[in-house]
Order: sequence, then structure tokens, then C-alpha cells
Amino acid sequence: MSSNAVLQPDPQPIVACTISRDVQIFDLLIEDMEATLGENWGDLGFGDALAFLEQPEAAELQFIAVALDEEDEADLSLITDIIAAAKTREIKVILIAEDVSPASLHQLLREGGDEFVPYPLPENELARAIERVLAEPAEAPVAPEMQNKLKATGDRNGVVIPVHGMAGGTGATTLAVNLAWELANIDKDKPPRVCLIDLDLQFGSTSTYLDLPRRESVFEMLSDTESMDSESFMHSLLSYEDKLHVLTAPTDLIPLDLIGPTDVERIIEMARTNFDYVVIDMPSTMVEWSETVLHAAHVYFATLEIDLRSAQNTLRLKRALQGEELPFEKLRFVLNRAPKFTDLNGKSRVKRLAESLGISIEVQLPDGGKQVAQNADHGAPLAEGIPKNPLRKEIAKLAKSVHEVNTADVAVTN
Repeated sequence: MSSNAVLQPDPQPIVACTISRDVQIFDLLIEDMEATLGENWGDLGFGDALAFLEQPEAAELQFIAVALDEEDEADLSLITDIIAAAKTREIKVILIAEDVSPASLHQLLREGGDEFVPYPLPENELARAIERVLAEPAEAPVAPEMQNKLKATGDRNGVVIPVHGMAGGTGATTLAVNLAWELANIDKDKPPRVCLIDLDLQFGSTSTYLDLPRRESVFEMLSDTESMDSESFMHSLLSYEDKLHVLTAPTDLIPLDLIGPTDVERIIEMARTNFDYVVIDMPSTMVEWSETVLHAAHVYFATLEIDLRSAQNTLRLKRALQGEELPFEKLRFVLNRAPKFTDLNGKSRVKRLAESLGISIEVQLPDGGKQVAQNADHGAPLAEGIPKNPLRKEIAKLAKSVHEVNTADVAVTN
């Protein structure tokens, strides 16, 4: 070998690739890819991607970042073909989307997208997304006592009971979780089948209140409700003490509009035909599918407190529903932290609140104190942790009333 010869370093393998109409449109993506991968990545246009993914060199790819905006929705079929080709080669797919409609994003995630990151990219979010898709975390097996052992029957006609907070902190989740638990224990000889569904997809905490894990299978089911059957739905549920069956919120924060009215309708119908009671913890935000839940509801509990924010939000909701000629009469208002029996001034305030809003406050729940929050942190229903708490006793009375009305209705129907 000549003494003048220079050893050339081996070229670094290309482990990732951006795919877009024009990557220059996504300048922040270029910066983040360089910061994360250095020179170990490439770029392709939509027209070249399929051909490249069929080449042997594509075997080196760990992931592709598909970047698109609203103009690319016209080529959605090509993009889904690219995602399918990548999944065939077991290449992870990260979607970078700007101003893309929820329906299109839903379709791409259903076709095999592993992660979604909005554009402009939040700081360090691409690096975190890459870490998540490459880590391939195996979902921890569900403990045997949490596995749903109930089989689908399809022969029920369950009562649908959504719970909606008129403002944050008004006790909607506390009411939903504990109402569901009380209903599940209402009849020792013939306990009803009760399903608790957390539709607060972003910040739902029913799993925390019951110390249940969140699972990827929930997201998978929500992403493709069209393929959902009784078996897959029941598999998505977790069991609490073999009495209450829970569809938790997904593991990661996802857009509320990732699911649409048709998806929600399918989920409620599947639950309703397999359970006697379906309690739904709703997000405080009104979304496209809120109307679907309202129409499906037999009674719709709305929690509020004696404060200005609850009053203003209740008034807004009333105007919106009545303006759209939606069934506002289904709402049953529940006052949380209601004044004590001897608090005449407080009771006067409640009366004035109801009159000013033009509503009837039919249920008043007492302030359970710090015990309630502490018990929730322990992941147990009130009846299990603090059975003598006044809030627990009032929710138990409400559950008994609901069950009695339903039992009477069933008797009349038969």
C-alpha cells in the first residue's frame, strides 16, 4: 500500500428519512433532524418514496418522518401507500402534520402511523417521538385481577349516563367513578353489569381514581372503531374488583377530534348492548361528538358549584343547546360542595343561582373535605376508602334513585 494512501472513513448509514412534498417548507423539521441524527438521515419526495422503500438500502431505515400540510390531503392515497410500504418493512412512521384535518390524520394513524407531532414542532418533541418509536416499549401485561373476564352478551339495553363538569374541579370525575361503583354494588343478589367509559381523551383520570393502568390497546381501538367487535371492545376494558369494567383514557395525550360522532356512537352502542349501566366521564370541552353522547344519554348529569365560572359556563351551554334545538331537558344539574342544611344564607344563594340561570338544581352533593382528594390519590372508590364520608353517602343515594327508576321502567316495559 502506498505511503500516500489515506484511509477513508466508512460512510455513515442512513437510519431515517424525511418524506414530503418539499422538505424546505418544513425548515424546523430539517433543524430537528440534524440536531438529533447529524448526517445520518436523508430526504425523499412523495413520488420517490415508494420506489426507494422497495430497494435493499431501505432495510437500514429505522423510521421515516412523513411531513404534510393541507395541500397534501389531495394525495392521501399515495401517502397511505408509503406508510403501508414502510410498515411492511417494519419501519416506524412519525407523522408531522400542519393544518391537516382530523379525518385525514385519523386515517393515516389507522393505516399505520406510530406517532403524531404537530408542526410547527414543539421544542424537543421530535426527539421524544423518535425515542418513543425506537424504544418499542412492550406493554406491561395486565395483572390477572384487572383483566376483564366478562364475556360479551349483546342482549342488554343499558342506561347511558354521561357526567359533564361545567368547570374544572366541580367533581365530575369523582361523581362518575363513584356513581359507577355504587351502581355496580346496588344489588348484592343480582348485581348489574356496569361499564365506566373515560371520554376525556387528553386528561381523563378515571384510571388514577381506580389505580388502573392505561394501555395502548385503548388507542388502537379508538383509532379503528370500524373494525371493533364485541371481543375487541371487551378486551379493551379493565376490571376493578371484578365488579366495575372500565375503558380508561389512552396512554398518551391525543386530539379530542381524533374520534368522530360515528366512532363514539359505535363505542356507546357496544357498551350499551353488553352492560346494564354505561357511565361516561366527559371532557369539559364541547366537541363534535358531544351531541352524539347527548342524544344517546338517558340522563345527563352536569356538575357545577356556586361560583361565577360555573354560572357563566352553564349559561353558555344552555344557549348553545337550545339554539341548536338539542335536548337540553336531559341535563340534570348537580351542585357540588353544596351548603349545609343549617346554612340558610348558602341555600338562598343556591336558589338565586338556579333562578338566574333558569335551571333546576336537582341534586346537591355535600363537601366531602380533604378526605375525598386523599382517597382518590389512593386509587379507590369512596365506598372502599371512606364509606362514612357524607359525599359518598349522597352519591350512594343518587345511585339507588337511578336504579329504582330504571327498575320501575323495565317492569313497566315488560
